[in-house]
Amino acid sequence: MWARPDGERVLLAGRQDVADFVGGVYHFDRVEVVALTATFDGRSLELEAGDVAVTMRGGAGWRLPLAGIRPPWFTRWVEGWIARPLLGVRTYGVSATGVRQWYRAQEYRPVVEARASLHGIDLGPQRPFIAPVRFGFSGPPRRPSMVRLRSLLIDPLGRLDGVAQHPP
Repeated sequence: MWARPDGERVLLAGRQDVADFVGGVYHFDRVEVVALTATFDGRSLELEAGDVAVTMRGGAGWRLPLAGIRPPWFTRWVEGWIARPLLGVRTYGVSATGVRQWYRAQEYRPVVEARASLHGIDLGPQRPFIAPVRFGFSGPPRRPSMVRLRSLLIDPLGRLDGVAQHPP
């Protein structure tokens, strides 16, 4: 997911089934299936998606306790009260397509070094995130961060059933 400086919301996906699934949860102005490569070693990320290239290195981080077993109510009512003032993010919401979502953070790392380019042109220095991206109910943390999380999605209308039958 990428929000261009002009506000256009773009999904860059490596496969059509991924584009269909993510596009069924969030609204985009444009969806592109592009050559996509990514490597992540737990601390560093290198990503190329079409004309976009990003590298990031995370600093010392911390794991959140009981990451795999926290119930949805805990994510919404307890974690949400911590995450909103601390990071500026929401842990529960409903997307514009009606999908209920819980973002269960497992690990957090501040980004200590990052570079990004578009069409080979450097996009400038790393800085705090301030503009809303308008993909869904939440956005990225205000400070550049790497957050490993597990999403829980419930689609009461069943529109994701067909695209979720064959997971990526």
